[in-house]
Amino acid sequence: MPTIHPQPRVLTYDQGRDHITWPGAVEALRRGHLLPRAQVGDIFLGPASGALLSRAAYIEGLGYGVKSVTVFGANPARDLPTVQGAMLVFGPDDGSVRAIIDSRLVTEFKTAGDSVLGAQLLARPDSRHLLILGAGAVAASLVQAYSAAFPRLERISVWARRSEQAEALVASLGPVAAPVAAVTDLQAAVQAADIISSATMAREPLILGDWVRPGTHVDLIGAYKADMREADDHLMAKAALYVDSRDTTLGHIGELMMPIASGAISEASVRGDLYDLVALATSARRSADEVTVFKNGGGAHLDLMIASHIAGSD
Repeated sequence: MPTIHPQPRVLTYDQGRDHITWPGAVEALRRGHLLPRAQVGDIFLGPASGALLSRAAYIEGLGYGVKSVTVFGANPARDLPTVQGAMLVFGPDDGSVRAIIDSRLVTEFKTAGDSVLGAQLLARPDSRHLLILGAGAVAASLVQAYSAAFPRLERISVWARRSEQAEALVASLGPVAAPVAAVTDLQAAVQAADIISSATMAREPLILGDWVRPGTHVDLIGAYKADMREADDHLMAKAALYVDSRDTTLGHIGELMMPIASGAISEASVRGDLYDLVALATSARRSADEVTVFKNGGGAHLDLMIASHIAGSD
C-alpha cells in the first residue's frame, strides 16, 4: 500500500498570527540553534523593478524550507504589498510538504525573534529602557517581542527621522506592558537607553559610538545591503561584536563590510554567532559595563526554524 501523507497545512497571515506567541517563536529559534548548522542558498531573479528572491535551507533533524517572495517597488501605487510570497516546509524524513505559510507571517516572527534571542544572550537582564529606531512594521514587531521577552522594561522610546511616523506607530500599538513614547532627540535617547534596536533604511550611521554608554546592548537590523549601515566605526570597534550567522553577514552586508574595509575591525572581531551563543547556555556578556552589538542578518535557516514552529502550532 502506498504511504498516504496528510494534506499540507496552509496558513494565511490572519489565520496564523493570533496562534503564535513571541516567547514560543524565540524558543523555537533557540532550539533550532542546538541542531547541526544549516545549509543555506539564495537565488535572485528578475530586474530590480520586479525581483524574485528565493531563500532555501536544510537543517538536519528539522527538514527543508524555501521562502520565495517577489519584490515590486511600484506596488504601493497599485494598492498592493511591495513584498508578496510564501514559505514551503518539507519534512526531514520523506520530503513531504508539511506546510505552505504566508511569507509575511514567517518573516515577522523570524526578524524580531532573531533580535530578541540575541538580546537575551547579550543584554543586561536588568535592562529598563528600550530605544527603537524606525517606525515601520518591523518596529511594531520589536515593541511586542521585546516587551514579552524583557518584562522588567519600564519604558520604550521610538525614534524616526520623521517624528510624525514615530507618533503614528505609538498611537497604533495595542496593549504594551511598558509605556511607549515617541522621542525626537536621538542622541539623548541613545545616551539614556539600555537596549537600542535599530530597524531603519539608513545608509549613513545613525548610532555613534561616542553616544553609547557602558553596558548598552545594540541590536542592528536594518542594514541588509552592502551600501547600508546604522552604526559608526567607533561603535563597531569598541563593542563586543556578535552576529546571528557568520554565513549570512560576513562579506554580505555593509554594517560589517564598511568597518572591515576601513580597518576599524576585522572578521576576527566577530566573537561568535547564535550557534555559538546558544551553545554557551548562559549570557556571553563579560561585564555589566561591556557594550555589546548584535547584527541581525536574517537567513533562510531562521525562516525554516520559525516556519516549522508555526506549522506545528495549533
